[in-house]
Order: sequence, then structure tokens, then C-alpha cells
Amino acid sequence: MKLLVTGGAGFIGSAVVRQAVARGHSVVNVDALTYAACLANVASVSDSPLYAFEQVDIRDRAALDTVFETHKPDAVMHLAAESHVDRSIDGPADFIETNITGTFHMLEAARAYWTKAGKPEGFRFHHISTDEVFGSLPDDPKQLFTEDTSYDPRSPYSASKAASDHLVRAWHETYGLPVVLTNCSNNYGPFHFPEKLIPVVILNALAGKELPIYGDGSNIRDWLYVEDHADALLLVVDKGVVGRSYNVGGENERTNLELVQTLCKILDEKRPKSSGSYADQIKFVKDRPGHDARYAIDPTRLRDELGWRPSVTVEEGLEKTVQWYLDNEAWWRALQNRSGVGARLGTV
Repeated sequence: MKLLVTGGAGFIGSAVVRQAVARGHSVVNVDALTYAACLANVASVSDSPLYAFEQVDIRDRAALDTVFETHKPDAVMHLAAESHVDRSIDGPADFIETNITGTFHMLEAARAYWTKAGKPEGFRFHHISTDEVFGSLPDDPKQLFTEDTSYDPRSPYSASKAASDHLVRAWHETYGLPVVLTNCSNNYGPFHFPEKLIPVVILNALAGKELPIYGDGSNIRDWLYVEDHADALLLVVDKGVVGRSYNVGGENERTNLELVQTLCKILDEKRPKSSGSYADQIKFVKDRPGHDARYAIDPTRLRDELGWRPSVTVEEGLEKTVQWYLDNEAWWRALQNRSGVGARLGTV
């Protein structure tokens, strides 16, 4: 396939780009290169004849039309989004403009291209979203997010992603655009931008700084290794049933405190301090407004229909992640001076 991947210089998007090229797909990476994007994320494939890059903002409809006409993709994988909840609390406008208006322009550009091409049956518009659109779950292992869970977003970020999901479904029902959707749990792994929880903990630990945990650390997340997620996304865009959504989860629930303690243990083994444990640096800080208590995904549909399962446990994935950050200091140091990185955001 020839894939048009939006946000391909970001964390999850770059994992999709790297895997797609490795599997022999042609990839057009469309990215505006905002603060969280980094072309170093795709340096390993940038010289491949299967790879092309277009610096385009998804809110620029004319530029999108040119990209579609020039590259003529077989499928779109739409990952470009503002994604940091704390930033959405401080500045929601960017999230509304990119996640909602940007998705609208992507849908319209894709529809125009698909229509002009004679509505080929094999074309797909794959919209990649988040489990945060479903809101918060109680601490009950029997309760999980399914594809039929009602939407109940609690932050400007999750509300903007929920709106984009609704737009994609509406374009399918109204215009017949062949879409598939996925909603994923929390991702982690190599190339994770250093404002998110796991890289913050790793890098603060190495720097001898406090390891901030919101509230009492009891919030629960289902952790999904980013390479596993990319594998699932490429499967869905190829084999997913048109009009259906698929939940992608790691089946690895942990409280935030448990997660940080595990990271500290791994660091204690891989790069021990002169005295004590990295866990001594843990500090509980003021909680985030509207902080969801628990996310947990039921991936039964994806498993039963398409045969997908995560390949690593959270302990295995975290060990790989810590080692990657230890081995790639030049990558993360270059990003630490970008806007807002290292500052406490979202305390309104």
C-alpha cells in the first residue's frame, strides 16, 4: 500500500512510519513539525525510496489537496493531533483547532480525492484516537472500555478527540467514506516526547530531580508499548471492517505509583546511584483537574476479528524503554529546551 500518515514525526506516528517502510509499504509523512515533532524519529527510514515527507499543517486544506493529488495514497492513517492533557488545560484552543478543525479538513480532502478517483473500494481513512474519550472507570477489573462504551470526555484534549471521532463516523454515514477507527490506551516506548509521565520519570531520575506523581498515585492506566500499537494500526488499516472501531489495549493495568516504582527498580539495576534508590526521589504533587481515575480497554474485538495481541508485558516494555533512553541521550537532550518541557502544566 501507499500510506499517507499524518503526524508521522510524532511519537506514535513515527513508529507507524518506521514499521510500514520496514514492511515494504510506501509512506508519505505529513507533519507540521510543531513542538512535539522530531524528524530524528524517522531518520532510520528517511533515505528509503519508499519514504516521502511533506511539511503540511492539516488545517491547510489547499496544501492537503496538493498532497493527495501528488502522492495518490491507497489509505490515510490520521494520527496528527495535540495530545498532552496538561497542555489542553492551559491552552485548549490549539486542541480544538488541530484535533477538530484539522480532522474536518483531512476528511474533506480525503473525500474529494476518493470521489475524484471513482470511489475505489480499497481506499481507507483510518482515524487513530484514544480511550480517554470514554471518560473514567471505577477500580473494578470487571469494568472495561469496549467499542460500545458511551463517550464521556473529561478534559479539553479528550473532548476534542471525541469530537473528531464523531466527525469521522458522520463522514462515513453521510458520504460513504470508507473509514475505520481505533481507540488506544496509554502508549510508551522509544521516542516518547519528554513531557509525558514515563520519560519525565526516567530523565528526572537520572538528573537527580524529584519524580512527580499526581495526587496519591492511585490513578490506573492500561499501558501499551508503542511498537505493539503500530503493529495493530497497520493490521486495522489493512484488514479492519469498514465502519467499525477497534479498541487497542496493552492488557497491562498499573497504578501510576506502581509504574514509577517499577521504573525506579529498573534504573536501580541498569544505572545504580552511589547510594539509595531512585524511588527516594518520588514526590506526590497537586493533582491535575479532572484527572480520570482509571482507563482499561477490552481488546476482544481486535483479538477475535483480526488475531492481534500485545507482544510484551509492561515490565518487558519498560525495561526496553529505559534502556533506549540510556542509549539515546543525544535525542532527548535536544528536546529538553522546547516550549514547556520540564515545567508543571495544567494546574488551573
